[in-house]
Amino acid sequence: MKITRREAIRFGLLGSSVLLSSYGLTDAAEAAEICDRGICDREPLPINSQTPQLSPSLLARRFEAPLPILTSLAPVLSKTYRVTRRGITYDQPIDYYEMTMRKQKVEILPAQGGQPAITSTFWTYNGIVPGPLIRQEKNRESCIRFSNCLGQDEAQKDICASVHLHGMASLPQYDGYAEDIMPPGYYKDYYYPNNRASILWYHDHAVHKTSRNVYMGLAGMYIVNYAPEDFCQVDQANCLPSGEFDIPLIIQDKSFEIPQAGNSNDWKLVFNDRRRQGVYADVMLVNGRFYPHLQVKRQKYFFRILNASASRTYQLTLSRTENSQTAGDGAYQLTVVGSDAGLLANPVPLVAPQALRIGVAERYGVIIDFAQFPADVKQIYLKNLPFQNNLGTEPGAILRFDLLDEPVTSTCPIPNPLGIMTDRQAMIDRAVTTRTFRFGRSNQWTINGYGWSATRIDGNPGQCDIEIWRLINTGGWVHPLHIHLIDFRIIDRNGLPPLPYEQGWKDVVVLNPGDVVRVVAKFAPHRGKYMMHCHNIVHEDHDMMTQFEVGKDGPSPLSDPAKPLPAPPIGSTNPPALIEDLPCRCFEPLPNNCNIQVELPKDCQRP
Repeated sequence: MKITRREAIRFGLLGSSVLLSSYGLTDAAEAAEICDRGICDREPLPINSQTPQLSPSLLARRFEAPLPILTSLAPVLSKTYRVTRRGITYDQPIDYYEMTMRKQKVEILPAQGGQPAITSTFWTYNGIVPGPLIRQEKNRESCIRFSNCLGQDEAQKDICASVHLHGMASLPQYDGYAEDIMPPGYYKDYYYPNNRASILWYHDHAVHKTSRNVYMGLAGMYIVNYAPEDFCQVDQANCLPSGEFDIPLIIQDKSFEIPQAGNSNDWKLVFNDRRRQGVYADVMLVNGRFYPHLQVKRQKYFFRILNASASRTYQLTLSRTENSQTAGDGAYQLTVVGSDAGLLANPVPLVAPQALRIGVAERYGVIIDFAQFPADVKQIYLKNLPFQNNLGTEPGAILRFDLLDEPVTSTCPIPNPLGIMTDRQAMIDRAVTTRTFRFGRSNQWTINGYGWSATRIDGNPGQCDIEIWRLINTGGWVHPLHIHLIDFRIIDRNGLPPLPYEQGWKDVVVLNPGDVVRVVAKFAPHRGKYMMHCHNIVHEDHDMMTQFEVGKDGPSPLSDPAKPLPAPPIGSTNPPALIEDLPCRCFEPLPNNCNIQVELPKDCQRP
């Protein structure tokens, strides 16, 4: 007989250590009662074979709507607090934000040609899709209060949530641990140190419900701006396009149906995981808008591109044509300057038909110089080329650029060399061990033959240890693999160097069928339990996820659980210590590509 976690709690079959680590002694009875009511239902979603009755994707004209430009959410409070770290006392700035998760009917195509706007109901942060953009300065901390007002799903079950800021080195209790759930009517304050300049994103991470929740709209971009010290040449730190020329692009595929005959303007968002294989939908949204266009000047633009789809891998290139499945109509160039977790050491130009492969959850910073196009070229498409491991049809062009006539001279070249990059070979030489993880499928998606368990640890690196992880895809599916907490460098794929634009700091690596990929990372700065999983989030939900523990005696990921609404005033208490005093060996410098010497702290000696 199968016993669910909920039933185990009800019958007292789980040890007190598990229950107490989740909620604490005074909340144990409430935790059991919540789970009895089904609020914390941990069972996977039922197999979904639903397909849209009528896909409305052909009913609306593409590239008619302007691309929404994401604007930064303003903090509701900013202040400083006194901290002492490594014997130095100073004022630490922190910004506070508020986000409410709720259902909202949103416009995905504006009114046009006398026809009303097309809308659909999403699950949202602050009522918009994608969620609000957060843009922060490096080392300026953030606190975001997320409140769950989503209510129930169509099956009359409460929609629980957990928020993961993907790419942030968060403390375990603020990392969006899958079991650290927030029921409707609850809130949680998440604290972030922002000590890495990179393109991040926040999204739901509730155990066994991540793919549905993210697909229904719970995702948004979070940017920590590059600082002068991230560049090899500080005087060129302002050479990346900025202001109106720095544009985030969030790409997602969706499926819709028309639930009511005669009403073609109200589309129903349909979640179809193809019997736990993945979500491969037929409508493309960029920044939440149906196949938009963007008017551009003939100069350099910096696009921060996020694949926030559930399962689909994209291969992006530039083309003059909308419909063909090739890019052989011009040698047009885009230049990759950043990856998931920072700047590349050198810019990587990709000339069509070369394409930028971007797996689920990957982020790339891309510069397009629209001055490269002849005067008679008025429109250019960002096109997705076919990827053999996707299911269904490929979307083709997803965004149109409309070029203005007046040429603009871009005087500042792309820096080369670009970003400071720790020497990969030096990390390999100092690795203390190699671990192997196999990603496959039996009756479910597995890692080393196991599904998810909150009580099992599958890796125990010491705090600040450098390790090599060997990642093996044993099956016929693509697995974009994400490791929480750390940034890593890819050593090789099947014994060959990684793609040029994969050679920066990463937190996601695409594992193609049969791939053996080695990565190297320092497991810092925090101690505690963190997750690793496939970011085809359908695979994660069923059940390709595990956890590792860095060091010993770290805080439990369940040590600061969600609390019931109403909430006290935000910022009324001091934040926790977000930066840990690390062991001295954590500060030992490694060689880097810019030959810039990094000094040790004065009170720290080499081990």
